[in-house]
Amino acid sequence: MSTTMIPRKFACSALAFTLLTVLSAALVGSVTAGDREQAKRIHDRLAGVPPSDAVLTAMQADIAAGDTNAAAYKAMDNPEFYRVTLKNFITPWTNEALTVFEPLNDYTATLIGIVRDDYDFRRILYDDILYTGPGSPSVTALTTSNAHYKSLEDTGADLQAVLAETTQSSASGIAAPAGIFTTRAAAKAFFSDGTNRAMFRFTMLNHLCNDMEQVKDTSYVPDRIRQDVSRSPGGDSRLFLNGCVGCHTGMDPMAQAFAYYDYEYPLDGNGDPDYDAGQLVYNNVGDIDIGKDGNPTGSRVQEKFHINANNFEFGFVTPNDNWDNYWRTGSNSSLGWDTNGSGLPSGGSGASSMGRELANSEAFARCQVEKVFQSVCLRSPVDATDRGQIDTMISTFKATGYKLKQVFADSAVFCRGS
Repeated sequence: MSTTMIPRKFACSALAFTLLTVLSAALVGSVTAGDREQAKRIHDRLAGVPPSDAVLTAMQADIAAGDTNAAAYKAMDNPEFYRVTLKNFITPWTNEALTVFEPLNDYTATLIGIVRDDYDFRRILYDDILYTGPGSPSVTALTTSNAHYKSLEDTGADLQAVLAETTQSSASGIAAPAGIFTTRAAAKAFFSDGTNRAMFRFTMLNHLCNDMEQVKDTSYVPDRIRQDVSRSPGGDSRLFLNGCVGCHTGMDPMAQAFAYYDYEYPLDGNGDPDYDAGQLVYNNVGDIDIGKDGNPTGSRVQEKFHINANNFEFGFVTPNDNWDNYWRTGSNSSLGWDTNGSGLPSGGSGASSMGRELANSEAFARCQVEKVFQSVCLRSPVDATDRGQIDTMISTFKATGYKLKQVFADSAVFCRGS
């Protein structure tokens, strides 16, 4: 029996050729798999559900062509981006517990609509805008209950398709609309009882990413701190001078913009507050507020702004809804007020103009970008590369007209892996 012997040098050459062929095929396959895998990661991060094969193939082609932005926008065409991703992203801003476990409401739905329609996201803090579902809900239905929005969620409505833009002034009859401030959900959470400072504090926390402790500065003049703040808490004035004054000197002049708003609610059969049946109220020009005792207070300003006046009778008595931003100077000027150089005044009247002041700060732009980055990438920035990406996205966010959808796209592309 004879065998054909292959010379060693040819055997080595054949083996090398075979290995080269296999390696080349593997490399080609890895490039193709890499594009497809990146497409899937982008889709998973934005929509939270697997893409169809057709969508995945189209996204893969975009990435192969170098158009990762187009791939990200295809992922955001999935209804789950609106129904789940955005809903869960926004909902914690609508309640003091900062929980995602709240039903869809007018605050959340309106922000979802603004993102869907690629509107300037700054409008959330000042504009007369509202999104509702189909069926032309009545003013009463929108102002006294959340049933309309809860029904949309319970029936699994495609929010991308059904949300319709309208105005708060027409759909809800609000006399002084001011973005999310005058949504029913925000009023229930932050105007209910209290002193209306909660609305300002949670706006700072949710939309400028700064809580009161972070902007605390005792160097400002305390001339606008209301009477209800004791100047000697526990009998020790040092607590006020070294603590309370640091937050209230800036917060009280800004929160004065909410002087005419309240959230009123009926009592249930047991005499307990029925917050779910309440509604936002606003004292219009010529109105005199009615106090808790049922008697006129003699002022248009809500009674809650004058409570506990005996704590410090020489404190500020709120006469109107004029606000001033003391933080334009001093350490809190680092928040970047009027960052766009539009010449906004540092004071004004009412919630809408005050919201415009907040929305045009550098802190507002940075806050939105950082929150989206963390939501999509599932982590905070950890190194110089991440921080550089954040700065780039902030610049793009502003340059594209404050469109938040672009921030989602940029974040998903950056964190897609390679």
